[in-house]
Amino acid sequence: MTGRLMLLDTASLYFRAYFGVPDSVRAPDGTPVNAVRGLLDFIDRLVKDHRPDKLVACMDADWRPQWRVDLIPSYKAHRVAEEHEGAPDAEEVPDTLSPQVPVIEEVLDALGIARVGVAGYEADDVIGTFTARADGPVDIVTGDRDLYQLVDDARGIRVLYPLKGVGTLQLTDESWLREKYGVDGRGYADLALLRGDPSDGLPGVAGVGEKTAAKLLAEFGDLAGIVAAVDDPKAKLTPTQRKRLTEAAPYLAVAPKVVRVAGDVPLPEVDTALPHAPRDPAALDALAARWGLGGSLQRLLATLEA
Repeated sequence: MTGRLMLLDTASLYFRAYFGVPDSVRAPDGTPVNAVRGLLDFIDRLVKDHRPDKLVACMDADWRPQWRVDLIPSYKAHRVAEEHEGAPDAEEVPDTLSPQVPVIEEVLDALGIARVGVAGYEADDVIGTFTARADGPVDIVTGDRDLYQLVDDARGIRVLYPLKGVGTLQLTDESWLREKYGVDGRGYADLALLRGDPSDGLPGVAGVGEKTAAKLLAEFGDLAGIVAAVDDPKAKLTPTQRKRLTEAAPYLAVAPKVVRVAGDVPLPEVDTALPHAPRDPAALDALAARWGLGGSLQRLLATLEA
C-alpha cells in the first residue's frame, strides 16, 4: 500500500509561526528565531498527529512568477517591496522574518526533510505537481485557500488548513467544500477567479461575489459553460450578469492559467521519505547551538525517531 504524502506550503506556515510565536523567542545573540522554532513545532505536531510516510517542504522559488504577471499585471502587485530587472521581485516581508528563512532552509536540509522550490514557480505549483504525480493519499498543509482546488476525495487528496497553530486543523474534503462554497475541488478555482481575490490582486468579475459565482457554476457547470452562456440568448443570465461577464471576457480568458496551480513543474529528484534520523547531525548540532533551537528541535527529533 502506497504511503501518505504530506506537502507543506512552507512560507504559509512560517508566516503563521512568525506571527503566532512572540519575537522574544531569540537566539543566544538576541536574533529573533520565532519563525524557525514555530515552524519546527508545527512540523512536530503535524508528524505526531498525521503520521505521514513522506514529507516535502515546498518553497516559493518565485512568489510572483513573470508568466502570471504577463497575463494579469495586478497579480500580487501590492505586495512588491522592490522590483528587480531579470530576477524575481522582492516581496514585502517583516524585517525580522527575512533573516530567519535561510536558517529554516539550513535546518530542514540538515534534518533530511525534502525541500523543493523550482525557479519560475510558486510553492503552490510545486504542491500541484507533487499532487498530480502522487500514487497514494496526500495531505496538503496550507493557510492558503487557493489550494482547495486540489481537493479530490477519489484520490484521497485533502487540505489541512490551520485554524489555530496546527493543533486545530480544518480537514477540507469535497463534502466540506460543497457545504461551504457549493463546489468541489475542481470547481473551486473557477469560483475563486469569478469572485476575485484582493489579497492576490485578482479583480474578478464586477458584481460577482462568492454566492453569485457558486450559483452560476451550479447553473452552467464550469467557467467554460458560463462563458458559452453569455452568447446564448436562452441562457438564464440576467441582463446585468450578461453585460458584466461580457466586459470581463479579456480577464476570463487569461485568469484560469493564473489561478490554477501548475501540474507540470520540472521537479528535481528528491528523497521524500520522512527521515528518522538527521541527514547531517554535525551541521544540525551547530545550527541548534548557533540559533538556540532548544526544545523545538529536540521534540521534533524525538518524534521523527519514534
